[in-house]
Amino acid sequence: METNIPISLKAEPIFHIGSFGITNTLLLTWGVLVLFVVIGLLLRKKWHIIPGKLQLIFEFITEEVLKLMESVLGERSKAEKYFPLVATIFIFILFSNWMGLFPFLGSVGVYEHHGGESVFVPFFRSPASDLNFTLALAMVSVVMTNIFAVRSLGFFGHMKKFFNFSNPIHFFVGILEFVSEFAKVISFSFRLFGNVFAGEVLLLIVGVLAPYLIPMPFIFLEIFVGFIQSFIFAMLSLVFIATATASHDAPHEHEHEAEVIGHVA
Repeated sequence: METNIPISLKAEPIFHIGSFGITNTLLLTWGVLVLFVVIGLLLRKKWHIIPGKLQLIFEFITEEVLKLMESVLGERSKAEKYFPLVATIFIFILFSNWMGLFPFLGSVGVYEHHGGESVFVPFFRSPASDLNFTLALAMVSVVMTNIFAVRSLGFFGHMKKFFNFSNPIHFFVGILEFVSEFAKVISFSFRLFGNVFAGEVLLLIVGVLAPYLIPMPFIFLEIFVGFIQSFIFAMLSLVFIATATASHDAPHEHEHEAEVIGHVA
């Protein structure tokens, strides 16, 4: 009987609740959420009017992020308004990516028998290596972007972006804008999934071929990639929010969006 560590494109189910399968990526996602709650409760108790060293660090980071958002949105009030969503997306993806790199998480699991082979199935796996996870995040980002646009411009003001019957050119552009909303979901999903899954495969192959010090540089590379992918996802969400909440009659709107996206990508 052979023992295999397969490269599985889909997340492996660990157990079932009724007919609903709980996968290893979902378990780690829950772990990240629990970690967030614990950290939030601990920081809330230590938050003071006169900040300590740790609070100063958090306030400095928050201020720099707000400045970055203000440079994209053009207004401080908008930066503060959309900061919770953008920051949550960034931190959630970042922690999910980094926790998936912990060696002890990937080495804890069970062996299952399939076709005469013993296959190792880890209990925990990087959430972003599951297309369901990245698809859900992409949908949250795109849906929230449109909700913000409706709140900022009004329902009919936002719908004018997609359904403009003033002339054939504007009508055709509106159809393209409507299709692009679905394209954003696909682009968001596969960009994050592809990078994280490729890194997972790389670490698995290198770990099998040279299981000692050789994988260390690749682990540091994936730590950097995890940060970059989190930053890109959050920044693209911010750019799309800035574009969606701006007046659709503003000149050079799409040129500005393309320029910012080019810098981010």
